[in-house]
Amino acid sequence: MKNDSMFHTPFSHVLFNYGQFSHRKGFLFLILSCVVISFAIIPMPSYANVGGNSFGVPAVKVLTEADGSQSYTVTIQILAIMTAFSLLPAGLMMMTSFTRIIIVFSILRQAMGLQQSPSNQILVGLALFLSIFVMKPVIDEVDRVALQPYLNEEMGSLDAVKAAADPFRTFMLAQTREDDLALFVRLSKTSVATAEEVPMMVLIPSFVTSELKTAFQIGFFLFIPFLIIDLVVASVLMAMGMMMLSPLIVSLPFKIMLFVFIDGWAMIMGTLAASFGMI
Repeated sequence: MKNDSMFHTPFSHVLFNYGQFSHRKGFLFLILSCVVISFAIIPMPSYANVGGNSFGVPAVKVLTEADGSQSYTVTIQILAIMTAFSLLPAGLMMMTSFTRIIIVFSILRQAMGLQQSPSNQILVGLALFLSIFVMKPVIDEVDRVALQPYLNEEMGSLDAVKAAADPFRTFMLAQTREDDLALFVRLSKTSVATAEEVPMMVLIPSFVTSELKTAFQIGFFLFIPFLIIDLVVASVLMAMGMMMLSPLIVSLPFKIMLFVFIDGWAMIMGTLAASFGMI
């Protein structure tokens, strides 16, 4: 009998704990149900017109200006701005100089044989601020033709967006190869007479393709001197019979010394800025 009680005691504890858990779960479910039912039963306050004034914020409202143009309410404009903020990283990479700069920095770090230094955060931050420096003329033009007239209520929101796109279009057309632009125009089956008539949906992938080509060309020329150092060090180690010693470990100090001696960072920054026609 004692053995039977010892055998059944753990199982009874399990049942008791499960019962407590079920009661808690049922209690929480009861509270949640009461809250949902209360929101469903309690009537929501209705907005009335008092003195010709309507209370509440309209969700969608299109305003017609005196010149016949249309604009949206502030609610819709704020919603559009918040949506644009979510697309800001994609716009930063696809419509600015950021793509070329960050790829060149990544190839440079790999060519030097440095895996974690500089870190990704440093490279991204450096590429971001260098992109702002390169894009400053475009940003100033957007501020002059779109942002300031919109803030001064001289231009509607839709007109401001169209005006802000023109400086970016000019920048991307100046950096896009004709072959890449013709390729995407042919793929999109769009008939245009001049490059200025190319839609943004065709211009953006053409610009990114050209940026990738230019970035890899710059990276190729960066790779050559470091590759020569690796070959020389590997040949010397092979001639000395040190085949078990990794050439990368021996060549790394020489590559860092060469890069510092020629002021490599200033040279890279100048080359990238000059590649966008700033010098």
